[in-house]
Amino acid sequence: MTRSSRITLLFTVAAVLLAAAIAARPVESQTPKSGGSFNVMLREDLPQGFAIHETATISVVWPASPCFNNLVYFDPLKKQESVDTIIGELAEKWSWQDNYRNLVFFLRKDVKWHDGKPFTSKDVKYTFDMVRDAPDAEGKLRLNPRKGWYTNVEAIEAPDPHTVVFRLKRPQPSLLMMLASGYSPVYAAHVPAASYRTGCVGTGPFKVKEWRKGEFVDYVKNPDYFVKGRPYLDGLRYVVVKERGTRIAALQAGQLDIAFPGETSKAASEQLKSAVPSLIITPTNTNVTDNIIMNHKKPPFDNPKVRLAVSYAIDRRALIQAAHQGGALVGASMAPKPYGVWGLLEKDLATLPGYGKPEEMKARARKLLAEAGFGPGKPLQAEMVTRAIAIYVDMASFVVNELKAVGIDATLRQVETAQWHPLVTRRDFQMGANLTGIGPDDPDANFYENYACGSPRNYSDYCSEQVMSMIDRQSQELDAKKRLAMVWEIQKKLELDTARPMLDWRLDYYTIWPRVKNLIPHQSIYNFGRMQEVWRDG
Repeated sequence: MTRSSRITLLFTVAAVLLAAAIAARPVESQTPKSGGSFNVMLREDLPQGFAIHETATISVVWPASPCFNNLVYFDPLKKQESVDTIIGELAEKWSWQDNYRNLVFFLRKDVKWHDGKPFTSKDVKYTFDMVRDAPDAEGKLRLNPRKGWYTNVEAIEAPDPHTVVFRLKRPQPSLLMMLASGYSPVYAAHVPAASYRTGCVGTGPFKVKEWRKGEFVDYVKNPDYFVKGRPYLDGLRYVVVKERGTRIAALQAGQLDIAFPGETSKAASEQLKSAVPSLIITPTNTNVTDNIIMNHKKPPFDNPKVRLAVSYAIDRRALIQAAHQGGALVGASMAPKPYGVWGLLEKDLATLPGYGKPEEMKARARKLLAEAGFGPGKPLQAEMVTRAIAIYVDMASFVVNELKAVGIDATLRQVETAQWHPLVTRRDFQMGANLTGIGPDDPDANFYENYACGSPRNYSDYCSEQVMSMIDRQSQELDAKKRLAMVWEIQKKLELDTARPMLDWRLDYYTIWPRVKNLIPHQSIYNFGRMQEVWRDG
Protein backbone atom coordinates (compact mmCIF):
# COMPACT_ATOMS: atom_id res chain seq x y z
CA MET A 1 0.00 0.00 0.00
CA THR A 2 1.34 3.44 -0.92
CA ARG A 3 1.73 6.17 1.70
CA SER A 4 -1.08 8.14 0.03
CA SER A 5 -3.37 5.11 0.25
CA ARG A 6 -2.58 4.68 3.93
CA ILE A 7 -3.47 8.30 4.62
CA THR A 8 -6.77 7.93 2.81
CA LEU A 9 -7.53 4.78 4.80
CA LEU A 10 -6.57 6.52 8.02
CA PHE A 11 -9.18 9.23 7.62
CA THR A 12 -11.97 7.32 5.87
CA VAL A 13 -12.46 4.42 8.26
CA ALA A 14 -14.96 6.62 10.11
CA ALA A 15 -17.26 6.90 7.13
CA VAL A 16 -17.22 3.16 6.52
CA LEU A 17 -17.97 2.34 10.14
CA LEU A 18 -20.85 4.75 10.45
CA ALA A 19 -22.40 3.81 7.14
CA ALA A 20 -22.55 0.21 8.27
CA ALA A 21 -24.10 1.04 11.60
CA ILE A 22 -26.43 3.98 11.04
CA ALA A 23 -28.92 4.74 8.30
CA ALA A 24 -27.76 7.98 6.76
CA ARG A 25 -30.25 10.79 6.45
CA PRO A 26 -30.75 11.42 2.73
CA VAL A 27 -29.68 14.73 1.26
CA GLU A 28 -32.64 16.77 0.00
CA SER A 29 -33.53 15.92 -3.61
CA GLN A 30 -35.80 18.94 -4.18
CA THR A 31 -34.63 21.96 -6.15
CA PRO A 32 -33.51 24.63 -3.66
CA LYS A 33 -35.44 27.89 -3.50
CA SER A 34 -34.07 31.31 -2.73
CA GLY A 35 -35.55 33.67 -0.17
CA GLY A 36 -36.91 33.61 3.34
CA SER A 37 -35.23 33.39 6.71
CA PHE A 38 -35.12 31.24 9.84
CA ASN A 39 -35.12 31.73 13.58
CA VAL A 40 -32.28 29.72 15.11
CA MET A 41 -32.00 28.74 18.78
CA LEU A 42 -29.26 30.05 21.07
CA ARG A 43 -28.98 28.87 24.68
CA GLU A 44 -27.04 31.96 25.79
CA ASP A 45 -25.56 35.16 24.43
CA LEU A 46 -22.26 34.95 22.55
CA PRO A 47 -19.71 34.91 25.43
CA GLN A 48 -16.74 35.91 23.23
CA GLY A 49 -18.76 37.62 20.52
CA PHE A 50 -17.73 36.43 17.06
CA ALA A 51 -14.14 35.73 18.12
CA ILE A 52 -14.05 32.02 17.28
CA HIS A 53 -10.29 31.85 17.78
CA GLU A 54 -10.73 33.06 21.36
CA THR A 55 -13.47 30.64 22.33
CA ALA A 56 -13.88 27.05 23.42
CA THR A 57 -17.67 26.85 23.21
CA ILE A 58 -20.30 26.06 20.60
CA SER A 59 -22.15 29.11 21.97
CA VAL A 60 -19.79 31.19 19.81
CA VAL A 61 -18.95 28.81 16.94
CA TRP A 62 -22.60 28.09 16.04
CA PRO A 63 -23.87 31.69 15.72
CA ALA A 64 -20.59 33.09 14.34
CA SER A 65 -20.00 30.51 11.59
CA PRO A 66 -22.22 32.16 8.91
CA CYS A 67 -19.94 35.22 8.96
CA PHE A 68 -16.74 33.34 8.13
CA ASN A 69 -15.00 30.96 5.78
CA ASN A 70 -12.14 28.51 6.30
CA LEU A 71 -9.42 27.56 3.88
CA VAL A 72 -11.17 24.18 3.77
CA TYR A 73 -14.38 22.92 5.39
CA PHE A 74 -16.22 19.67 5.94
CA ASP A 75 -18.89 19.24 3.27
CA PRO A 76 -22.09 20.53 4.93
CA LEU A 77 -24.23 17.95 3.13
CA LYS A 78 -22.32 14.91 4.45
CA LYS A 79 -22.95 14.06 8.08
CA GLN A 80 -19.89 11.88 8.61
CA GLU A 81 -16.60 13.74 8.42
CA SER A 82 -13.32 12.45 7.02
CA VAL A 83 -10.50 13.69 4.83
CA ASP A 84 -12.61 12.65 1.84
CA THR A 85 -15.45 15.00 2.80
CA ILE A 86 -13.23 18.09 3.00
CA ILE A 87 -14.07 20.71 0.38
CA GLY A 88 -12.41 23.99 -0.52
CA GLU A 89 -13.74 27.31 0.70
CA LEU A 90 -11.14 30.09 0.48
CA ALA A 91 -8.73 27.55 -1.02
CA GLU A 92 -9.50 26.32 -4.52
CA LYS A 93 -7.10 23.41 -4.16
CA TRP A 94 -4.30 22.19 -1.93
CA SER A 95 -1.35 19.84 -2.06
CA TRP A 96 0.85 17.93 0.37
CA GLN A 97 4.56 18.05 -0.43
CA ASP A 98 7.83 16.74 0.99
CA ASN A 99 6.37 13.66 2.69
CA TYR A 100 3.57 15.58 4.47
CA ARG A 101 5.89 18.30 5.75
CA ASN A 102 4.57 21.11 3.55
CA LEU A 103 0.88 21.86 2.94
CA VAL A 104 0.34 24.29 0.06
CA PHE A 105 -2.96 26.11 -0.50
CA PHE A 106 -3.91 27.84 -3.75
CA LEU A 107 -6.44 30.54 -2.92
CA ARG A 108 -9.50 31.88 -4.71
CA LYS A 109 -9.03 35.22 -6.47
CA ASP A 110 -12.65 36.40 -6.35
CA VAL A 111 -13.18 36.82 -2.60
CA LYS A 112 -13.93 40.06 -0.78
CA TRP A 113 -14.26 40.82 2.89
CA HIS A 114 -17.61 42.16 4.04
CA ASP A 115 -16.13 45.67 4.03
CA GLY A 116 -15.15 45.33 0.35
CA LYS A 117 -11.41 44.78 0.74
CA PRO A 118 -9.86 41.85 -1.19
CA PHE A 119 -8.98 38.59 0.53
CA THR A 120 -5.34 37.50 0.08
CA SER A 121 -2.74 35.14 1.47
CA LYS A 122 -1.77 37.90 3.93
CA ASP A 123 -5.03 37.24 5.80
CA VAL A 124 -4.29 33.52 6.12
CA LYS A 125 -0.75 34.10 7.37
CA TYR A 126 -1.95 36.76 9.80
CA THR A 127 -4.64 34.47 11.23
CA PHE A 128 -2.64 31.32 11.79
CA ASP A 129 0.57 33.05 12.89
CA MET A 130 -1.62 34.66 15.55
CA VAL A 131 -3.28 31.38 16.55
CA ARG A 132 0.02 29.52 16.79
CA ASP A 133 1.42 32.51 18.73
CA ALA A 134 4.41 32.92 16.42
CA PRO A 135 7.11 35.30 17.73
CA ASP A 136 6.61 37.66 14.79
CA ALA A 137 2.79 37.39 14.66
CA GLU A 138 1.12 40.69 13.83
CA GLY A 139 -1.96 39.92 15.96
CA LYS A 140 -2.52 38.70 19.52
CA LEU A 141 -5.40 36.74 21.04
CA ARG A 142 -6.65 37.36 24.58
CA LEU A 143 -7.55 33.67 24.95
CA ASN A 144 -5.97 31.05 22.67
CA PRO A 145 -7.63 27.65 23.22
CA ARG A 146 -6.25 25.94 20.11
CA LYS A 147 -2.65 27.10 20.11
CA GLY A 148 -1.71 23.43 20.60
CA TRP A 149 -3.16 22.45 17.23
CA TYR A 150 -0.33 24.32 15.50
CA THR A 151 2.76 23.51 17.58
CA ASN A 152 4.10 21.46 14.67
CA VAL A 153 3.89 24.43 12.29
CA GLU A 154 7.39 25.83 11.83
CA ALA A 155 6.48 28.66 9.49
CA ILE A 156 3.65 30.01 7.34
CA GLU A 157 4.70 31.58 4.07
CA ALA A 158 2.76 33.75 1.63
CA PRO A 159 4.96 33.79 -1.51
CA ASP A 160 2.26 35.59 -3.52
CA PRO A 161 -1.26 36.95 -2.86
CA HIS A 162 -2.92 33.64 -3.74
CA THR A 163 -0.57 31.00 -2.33
CA VAL A 164 0.02 29.95 1.28
CA VAL A 165 2.46 27.32 2.54
CA PHE A 166 2.30 25.70 5.99
CA ARG A 167 5.80 24.34 6.69
CA LEU A 168 5.85 21.62 9.35
CA LYS A 169 8.58 20.32 11.64
CA ARG A 170 7.52 16.73 10.98
CA PRO A 171 4.82 14.94 8.98
CA GLN A 172 1.29 15.62 10.27
CA PRO A 173 -1.49 14.60 7.85
CA SER A 174 -4.18 15.51 10.41
CA LEU A 175 -3.44 19.24 10.05
CA LEU A 176 -5.91 19.32 7.17
CA MET A 177 -8.66 17.89 9.40
CA MET A 178 -8.08 20.61 11.99
CA LEU A 179 -8.11 23.35 9.37
CA ALA A 180 -11.49 22.03 8.18
CA SER A 181 -13.09 22.46 11.60
CA GLY A 182 -15.54 25.25 12.38
CA TYR A 183 -12.94 26.31 14.94
CA SER A 184 -10.57 27.42 12.12
CA PRO A 185 -11.95 30.46 10.25
CA VAL A 186 -9.74 33.03 8.55
CA TYR A 187 -9.71 36.54 10.06
CA ALA A 188 -9.09 39.77 8.14
CA ALA A 189 -5.54 41.05 8.58
CA HIS A 190 -6.70 44.66 8.32
CA VAL A 191 -9.16 44.29 11.22
CA PRO A 192 -7.94 44.16 14.86
CA ALA A 193 -8.49 40.70 16.33
CA ALA A 194 -10.15 42.26 19.38
CA SER A 195 -12.89 43.74 17.18
CA TYR A 196 -14.31 40.25 16.58
CA ARG A 197 -15.51 40.24 20.19
CA THR A 198 -18.11 42.87 19.28
CA GLY A 199 -18.64 42.54 15.52
CA CYS A 200 -17.63 40.52 12.48
CA VAL A 201 -15.88 41.34 9.22
CA GLY A 202 -15.75 38.01 7.42
CA THR A 203 -15.95 36.60 3.91
CA GLY A 204 -18.88 34.29 4.69
CA PRO A 205 -22.32 33.85 3.14
CA PHE A 206 -23.98 36.17 5.66
CA LYS A 207 -23.14 39.62 7.03
CA VAL A 208 -23.93 40.73 10.57
CA LYS A 209 -26.75 43.27 10.53
CA GLU A 210 -27.25 43.69 14.27
CA TRP A 211 -26.21 42.05 17.52
CA ARG A 212 -28.61 43.08 20.25
CA LYS A 213 -26.86 41.63 23.28
CA GLY A 214 -28.92 39.23 25.33
CA GLU A 215 -31.62 39.09 22.64
CA PHE A 216 -30.55 38.15 19.11
CA VAL A 217 -28.02 38.25 16.28
CA ASP A 218 -29.41 39.24 12.87
CA TYR A 219 -27.67 38.28 9.62
CA VAL A 220 -28.43 39.37 6.06
CA LYS A 221 -27.41 37.68 2.85
CA ASN A 222 -23.97 38.61 1.52
CA PRO A 223 -24.73 39.76 -2.07
CA ASP A 224 -21.04 39.53 -3.00
CA TYR A 225 -20.49 35.98 -1.80
CA PHE A 226 -18.00 34.13 -3.99
CA VAL A 227 -20.17 31.00 -4.37
CA LYS A 228 -22.66 31.91 -7.07
CA GLY A 229 -26.28 31.46 -6.06
CA ARG A 230 -25.44 31.15 -2.36
CA PRO A 231 -26.65 31.59 0.21
CA TYR A 232 -30.25 30.71 -0.53
CA LEU A 233 -31.68 32.47 2.51
CA ASP A 234 -32.17 36.22 2.76
CA GLY A 235 -31.35 36.22 6.45
CA LEU A 236 -31.00 34.46 9.78
CA ARG A 237 -31.95 35.45 13.31
CA TYR A 238 -30.20 33.68 16.21
CA VAL A 239 -32.50 34.09 19.21
CA VAL A 240 -31.19 33.94 22.79
CA VAL A 241 -33.47 31.86 25.04
CA LYS A 242 -31.73 31.10 28.31
CA GLU A 243 -34.28 28.87 30.05
CA ARG A 244 -34.32 25.27 28.84
CA GLY A 245 -38.08 24.73 29.10
CA THR A 246 -38.78 27.96 27.24
CA ARG A 247 -36.42 26.90 24.43
CA ILE A 248 -38.23 23.61 23.98
CA ALA A 249 -41.63 25.31 24.06
CA ALA A 250 -40.53 27.87 21.45
CA LEU A 251 -39.26 25.11 19.17
CA GLN A 252 -42.45 23.12 19.64
CA ALA A 253 -44.58 26.18 18.83
CA GLY A 254 -42.63 26.92 15.67
CA GLN A 255 -41.28 30.22 17.00
CA LEU A 256 -37.84 28.71 16.47
CA ASP A 257 -37.17 26.76 13.28
CA ILE A 258 -33.81 25.24 14.19
CA ALA A 259 -32.52 23.79 17.48
CA PHE A 260 -29.19 24.57 19.08
CA PRO A 261 -26.66 21.73 18.53
CA GLY A 262 -26.24 19.46 21.56
CA GLU A 263 -29.23 20.86 23.47
CA THR A 264 -32.04 18.44 22.59
CA SER A 265 -32.00 15.50 24.99
CA LYS A 266 -33.61 12.16 24.31
CA ALA A 267 -36.49 13.01 26.67
CA ALA A 268 -37.01 16.44 25.08
CA SER A 269 -37.02 14.93 21.59
CA GLU A 270 -39.70 12.44 22.62
CA GLN A 271 -41.80 15.29 24.02
CA LEU A 272 -41.38 17.30 20.83
CA LYS A 273 -42.15 14.39 18.52
CA SER A 274 -45.27 13.53 20.50
CA ALA A 275 -46.53 17.12 20.29
CA VAL A 276 -45.51 17.75 16.66
CA PRO A 277 -45.07 14.44 14.76
CA SER A 278 -43.86 16.24 11.62
CA LEU A 279 -40.69 17.55 13.31
CA ILE A 280 -37.49 16.09 11.88
CA ILE A 281 -35.36 14.63 14.67
CA THR A 282 -31.94 13.15 13.88
CA PRO A 283 -30.06 11.20 16.58
CA THR A 284 -26.37 11.98 16.21
CA ASN A 285 -23.12 12.27 18.09
CA THR A 286 -21.97 15.67 19.32
CA ASN A 287 -18.24 14.93 19.71
CA VAL A 288 -18.65 16.36 23.22
CA THR A 289 -17.72 14.59 26.45
CA ASP A 290 -18.76 14.96 30.06
CA ASN A 291 -15.54 14.95 32.07
CA ILE A 292 -13.99 15.94 35.38
CA ILE A 293 -11.16 18.44 35.58
CA MET A 294 -9.03 18.45 38.74
CA ASN A 295 -6.28 20.95 39.38
CA HIS A 296 -3.14 18.81 39.69
CA LYS A 297 -1.30 21.67 41.37
CA LYS A 298 -3.83 22.47 44.10
CA PRO A 299 -4.48 20.41 47.25
CA PRO A 300 -6.03 17.96 47.68
CA PHE A 301 -5.96 17.11 43.96
CA ASP A 302 -2.19 17.28 43.78
CA ASN A 303 -2.43 13.83 45.40
CA PRO A 304 -2.85 11.15 42.68
CA LYS A 305 -4.74 8.89 45.10
CA VAL A 306 -7.41 11.54 45.59
CA ARG A 307 -7.77 12.05 41.85
CA LEU A 308 -8.05 8.34 41.27
CA ALA A 309 -10.67 8.08 44.03
CA VAL A 310 -12.79 10.66 42.23
CA SER A 311 -12.65 8.66 39.02
CA TYR A 312 -13.51 5.38 40.73
CA ALA A 313 -16.44 6.99 42.57
CA ILE A 314 -18.47 7.99 39.50
CA ASP A 315 -20.72 5.35 37.94
CA ARG A 316 -20.63 6.27 34.24
CA ARG A 317 -23.55 4.10 33.18
CA ALA A 318 -25.78 5.38 35.99
CA LEU A 319 -24.92 8.94 34.93
CA ILE A 320 -25.99 8.18 31.37
CA GLN A 321 -29.36 6.90 32.57
CA ALA A 322 -29.97 9.61 35.17
CA ALA A 323 -28.73 12.73 33.40
CA HIS A 324 -29.20 11.74 29.76
CA GLN A 325 -32.08 9.20 29.86
CA GLY A 326 -29.83 6.85 27.91
CA GLY A 327 -28.80 9.50 25.39
CA ALA A 328 -25.02 9.09 25.72
CA LEU A 329 -22.31 6.47 25.30
CA VAL A 330 -19.48 5.36 27.56
CA GLY A 331 -16.01 5.97 26.21
CA ALA A 332 -12.55 7.26 27.02
CA SER A 333 -10.92 10.33 25.44
CA MET A 334 -11.83 9.51 21.81
CA ALA A 335 -15.38 9.05 20.51
CA PRO A 336 -16.61 5.43 20.64
CA LYS A 337 -18.05 3.45 17.76
CA PRO A 338 -20.24 3.71 15.77
CA TYR A 339 -19.73 7.47 15.68
CA GLY A 340 -15.96 7.64 16.04
CA VAL A 341 -12.96 5.78 14.66
CA TRP A 342 -10.54 5.89 17.59
CA GLY A 343 -12.57 4.91 20.67
CA LEU A 344 -11.53 2.13 23.04
CA LEU A 345 -13.26 -1.22 22.85
CA GLU A 346 -15.63 -2.25 25.65
CA LYS A 347 -13.21 -4.89 26.94
CA ASP A 348 -10.54 -2.22 27.41
CA LEU A 349 -12.91 0.24 29.07
CA ALA A 350 -13.88 -2.40 31.64
CA THR A 351 -10.32 -2.41 33.02
CA LEU A 352 -10.29 1.34 33.73
CA PRO A 353 -11.37 3.31 36.83
CA GLY A 354 -15.11 3.86 37.03
CA TYR A 355 -16.16 1.40 34.33
CA GLY A 356 -16.46 -1.75 36.45
CA LYS A 357 -19.12 -2.86 38.93
CA PRO A 358 -20.30 0.24 40.82
CA GLU A 359 -19.92 -1.10 44.36
CA GLU A 360 -16.45 -2.45 43.65
CA MET A 361 -15.47 0.87 42.13
CA LYS A 362 -16.77 2.84 45.12
CA ALA A 363 -15.00 0.51 47.55
CA ARG A 364 -11.73 1.26 45.75
CA ALA A 365 -12.49 4.97 45.98
CA ARG A 366 -12.99 4.78 49.76
CA LYS A 367 -9.77 2.81 50.15
CA LEU A 368 -7.77 5.37 48.16
CA LEU A 369 -9.26 8.23 50.17
CA ALA A 370 -8.34 6.47 53.42
CA GLU A 371 -4.77 6.08 52.20
CA ALA A 372 -4.76 9.82 51.47
CA GLY A 373 -5.89 10.59 55.03
CA PHE A 374 -9.63 11.00 54.56
CA GLY A 375 -12.47 8.91 56.00
CA PRO A 376 -15.84 8.90 57.80
CA GLY A 377 -14.57 11.23 60.54
CA LYS A 378 -12.66 13.42 58.13
CA PRO A 379 -14.47 13.83 54.80
CA LEU A 380 -12.68 15.52 51.96
CA GLN A 381 -14.05 19.05 51.50
CA ALA A 382 -13.91 20.47 47.98
CA GLU A 383 -15.63 22.91 45.65
CA MET A 384 -16.82 21.82 42.24
CA VAL A 385 -17.37 24.52 39.64
CA THR A 386 -19.44 24.22 36.47
CA ARG A 387 -21.04 26.46 33.86
CA ALA A 388 -24.47 27.88 34.69
CA ILE A 389 -26.13 26.00 31.83
CA ALA A 390 -28.73 23.29 32.46
CA ILE A 391 -26.88 20.47 30.69
CA TYR A 392 -23.78 21.21 32.79
CA VAL A 393 -25.69 21.45 36.06
CA ASP A 394 -27.56 18.17 35.42
CA MET A 395 -24.30 16.28 35.09
CA ALA A 396 -22.54 18.13 37.91
CA SER A 397 -25.37 17.49 40.37
CA PHE A 398 -25.19 13.75 39.71
CA VAL A 399 -21.42 13.74 40.17
CA VAL A 400 -21.66 15.63 43.48
CA ASN A 401 -24.00 12.94 44.82
CA GLU A 402 -21.68 10.17 43.64
CA LEU A 403 -18.75 11.80 45.41
CA LYS A 404 -20.70 12.17 48.66
CA ALA A 405 -21.33 8.42 48.61
CA VAL A 406 -17.59 7.76 49.05
CA GLY A 407 -16.78 10.55 51.51
CA ILE A 408 -16.08 13.57 49.32
CA ASP A 409 -18.19 16.51 50.45
CA ALA A 410 -18.30 18.61 47.29
CA THR A 411 -20.22 21.88 47.04
CA LEU A 412 -21.38 23.03 43.61
CA ARG A 413 -20.71 26.55 42.30
CA GLN A 414 -22.20 27.72 39.01
CA VAL A 415 -20.24 30.15 36.82
CA GLU A 416 -21.48 32.18 33.85
CA THR A 417 -19.85 31.26 30.54
CA ALA A 418 -18.12 34.62 30.12
CA GLN A 419 -16.27 33.96 33.42
CA TRP A 420 -15.89 30.19 32.99
CA HIS A 421 -13.20 30.05 30.32
CA PRO A 422 -10.97 32.72 31.88
CA LEU A 423 -11.39 31.00 35.28
CA VAL A 424 -10.32 27.55 34.11
CA THR A 425 -7.58 29.01 31.88
CA ARG A 426 -6.14 30.70 34.99
CA ARG A 427 -6.50 27.36 36.84
CA ASP A 428 -8.50 29.19 39.49
CA PHE A 429 -10.40 26.12 40.66
CA GLN A 430 -10.04 22.86 42.59
CA MET A 431 -12.38 20.59 40.64
CA GLY A 432 -14.82 21.11 37.80
CA ALA A 433 -17.65 19.33 36.01
CA ASN A 434 -16.84 20.06 32.40
CA LEU A 435 -17.96 19.47 28.83
CA THR A 436 -15.23 19.22 26.20
CA GLY A 437 -15.99 19.37 22.49
CA ILE A 438 -13.59 18.06 19.87
CA GLY A 439 -13.60 19.84 16.49
CA PRO A 440 -12.86 16.90 14.15
CA ASP A 441 -12.67 13.22 15.13
CA ASP A 442 -8.90 13.08 15.10
CA PRO A 443 -6.48 12.38 17.98
CA ASP A 444 -4.28 15.39 17.21
CA ALA A 445 -7.19 17.81 17.62
CA ASN A 446 -7.96 16.28 21.02
CA PHE A 447 -4.60 15.36 22.52
CA TYR A 448 -2.64 18.52 21.69
CA GLU A 449 -5.46 20.78 22.82
CA ASN A 450 -6.55 19.02 26.01
CA TYR A 451 -3.58 16.98 27.29
CA ALA A 452 -0.36 18.56 26.01
CA CYS A 453 1.97 20.08 28.59
CA GLY A 454 1.37 23.83 28.71
CA SER A 455 -1.74 23.87 26.51
CA PRO A 456 -4.23 26.60 27.55
CA ARG A 457 -7.08 24.07 27.44
CA ASN A 458 -5.25 21.44 29.48
CA TYR A 459 -7.22 22.76 32.43
CA SER A 460 -5.95 20.15 34.90
CA ASP A 461 -2.30 21.00 34.12
CA TYR A 462 -1.62 17.32 33.58
CA CYS A 463 1.85 16.89 32.10
CA SER A 464 3.60 13.64 31.21
CA GLU A 465 6.73 13.52 29.05
CA GLN A 466 5.98 9.88 28.32
CA VAL A 467 2.50 10.67 27.05
CA MET A 468 3.75 13.64 25.02
CA SER A 469 6.20 11.34 23.28
CA MET A 470 3.38 8.87 22.58
CA ILE A 471 1.19 11.66 21.19
CA ASP A 472 3.94 12.89 18.87
CA ARG A 473 4.61 9.38 17.57
CA GLN A 474 0.97 8.66 16.73
CA SER A 475 0.63 12.04 15.02
CA GLN A 476 3.18 11.19 12.33
CA GLU A 477 2.32 7.48 11.95
CA LEU A 478 1.00 6.84 8.44
CA ASP A 479 -0.07 3.23 8.96
CA ALA A 480 -3.75 3.23 10.03
CA LYS A 481 -3.61 0.08 12.18
CA LYS A 482 -0.42 1.13 13.94
CA ARG A 483 -1.79 4.58 14.66
CA LEU A 484 -5.03 3.16 16.06
CA ALA A 485 -3.10 0.87 18.43
CA MET A 486 -1.02 3.83 19.61
CA VAL A 487 -4.13 5.94 20.22
CA TRP A 488 -5.70 3.14 22.28
CA GLU A 489 -2.63 2.98 24.51
CA ILE A 490 -2.64 6.74 25.00
CA GLN A 491 -6.28 6.68 26.06
CA LYS A 492 -5.67 3.96 28.66
CA LYS A 493 -2.73 5.89 30.07
CA LEU A 494 -4.74 9.13 30.30
CA GLU A 495 -7.50 7.44 32.29
CA LEU A 496 -5.10 5.67 34.65
CA ASP A 497 -3.27 8.97 35.19
CA THR A 498 -6.63 10.73 35.80
CA ALA A 499 -5.55 13.40 33.34
CA ARG A 500 -9.20 14.29 32.78
CA PRO A 501 -11.54 11.41 33.71
CA MET A 502 -14.06 10.83 30.94
CA LEU A 503 -17.65 10.14 31.96
CA ASP A 504 -19.57 9.80 28.68
CA TRP A 505 -19.98 11.00 25.10
CA ARG A 506 -23.17 13.00 24.63
CA LEU A 507 -25.69 12.29 21.89
CA ASP A 508 -27.96 14.91 20.40
CA TYR A 509 -31.47 14.49 19.03
CA TYR A 510 -31.17 17.32 16.59
CA THR A 511 -34.53 18.92 15.78
CA ILE A 512 -35.67 21.11 12.91
CA TRP A 513 -38.99 21.94 11.29
CA PRO A 514 -39.72 20.27 7.91
CA ARG A 515 -39.50 23.65 6.16
CA VAL A 516 -35.76 23.67 6.90
CA LYS A 517 -33.91 22.05 4.02
CA ASN A 518 -30.27 20.98 3.59
CA LEU A 519 -29.30 21.43 7.24
CA ILE A 520 -27.53 18.12 7.90
CA PRO A 521 -26.26 17.60 11.48
CA HIS A 522 -22.72 16.24 11.55
CA GLN A 523 -21.18 13.93 14.14
CA SER A 524 -19.37 16.98 15.52
CA ILE A 525 -21.52 19.98 16.45
CA TYR A 526 -18.75 22.45 15.52
CA ASN A 527 -18.60 21.81 11.80
CA PHE A 528 -21.98 22.39 10.14
CA GLY A 529 -22.94 25.96 11.02
CA ARG A 530 -22.06 27.80 7.79
CA MET A 531 -25.70 27.83 6.55
CA GLN A 532 -24.82 28.58 2.92
CA GLU A 533 -26.64 25.47 1.61
CA VAL A 534 -29.72 25.81 3.82
CA TRP A 535 -32.99 26.86 2.17
CA ARG A 536 -36.62 27.34 3.10
CA ASP A 537 -39.56 25.38 1.70
CA GLY A 538 -42.78 27.08 2.73
